[in-house]
Amino acid sequence: MIPTVPRGEVARMEGAQLKIAHVDSEKGFSGGQVQVFLLMEGLERRGHHNMLFCPPGSRQERRAGELDLQVQPVAMRNDLHLTAVGRLRKGLRAFGADIVHLHTGRANWLGGLAAHLEGLPAITTRRMDHPVDKHLVNRLVYGRFVSRAVGIAPAITQHLLEGGVDASKVRTIWSTVDPVKLRPAQGRDETRSRFGVTPGTTVCLAAAQLTHRKGYDLALRAFAGLARESADVAFWIAGDGPERDALESLTVELHLTERVSFLGARQDIPDLLSAADVFIMPSRSEGLGIAALEAMAAGLPVVASRVGGLAQAVVHGETGLLFPAEDVDALRDAWRTLLEDRELRERLAAAGAVRVDENFRSDRMVADYESLYREVLAERPR
Repeated sequence: MIPTVPRGEVARMEGAQLKIAHVDSEKGFSGGQVQVFLLMEGLERRGHHNMLFCPPGSRQERRAGELDLQVQPVAMRNDLHLTAVGRLRKGLRAFGADIVHLHTGRANWLGGLAAHLEGLPAITTRRMDHPVDKHLVNRLVYGRFVSRAVGIAPAITQHLLEGGVDASKVRTIWSTVDPVKLRPAQGRDETRSRFGVTPGTTVCLAAAQLTHRKGYDLALRAFAGLARESADVAFWIAGDGPERDALESLTVELHLTERVSFLGARQDIPDLLSAADVFIMPSRSEGLGIAALEAMAAGLPVVASRVGGLAQAVVHGETGLLFPAEDVDALRDAWRTLLEDRELRERLAAAGAVRVDENFRSDRMVADYESLYREVLAERPR
């Protein structure tokens, strides 16, 4: 039985239960939110208590209910929505939080201010691959509101350092995947048959939100050349988003409607991964790219752009092939290499699965964050 101790003394006992408040201001649900839930689920298994503060009506609120995790909806409409700060303070107090974990930029400000006013320690996780601006809000957040700032990959940690965050506060904790959640419900042949894939066809898969940042327009232009060279290759695009109409129009323009399938938002990503042969991730920017880790865990070679933490998760020539972002010709060449060399695909796929198992399992991330919480709490006065 994990002992419970009074608030303020929780860090004095190794193994004591913690109450962790998580603040995430996003209404959507993407790789970052996947990580938040992997973390909360893992912490619950270790005997800790979590409370998620997120926008009302969001997919996060629904997901927390499905997993029987504590959730409190708080509208966080913009950075000036100071009413949210009062509601967060009230929620933190009622929950009896020991520490606050901030997961998004707006959460940094609103949740960080609430934690600061409540006298609670806070940490933040940065997931985006762009510089940290040195404006007043960030100076307050990283200077006064948070005790630690975590980058999800070394490239993101470097942005924190270059943005002036005190090096003593900065840590790297890789984002991760849970292999158990990636087990397919259907066999490879059954899934391919369901989508009408003929034997001998090489299936290429991309899975993410359909936004400009993800670079699917680049992928379609690269695939157009490959489709002209071979009749035995198909491209599945799983996901939805604001760019879908434009991408479907581009597919028509490039005469790819018979070769490209837009699958929409999916709940069967493990099945799609098991049915595919190559995974494509042509992002223009990427903090890490959880989809690439999921593909590697599922035993797929990855073609990915050389950006952010994605270029550090995928090892060129070992677990996949990297190409310069925005370079359609380089993307096509790397893609063609994997299509033409089955032995290379199999070698990269096997190495990718090993790399994920050794470095990117969610239980490791959970343990690292638990250790960080205790480190921060141990610094607090009695």
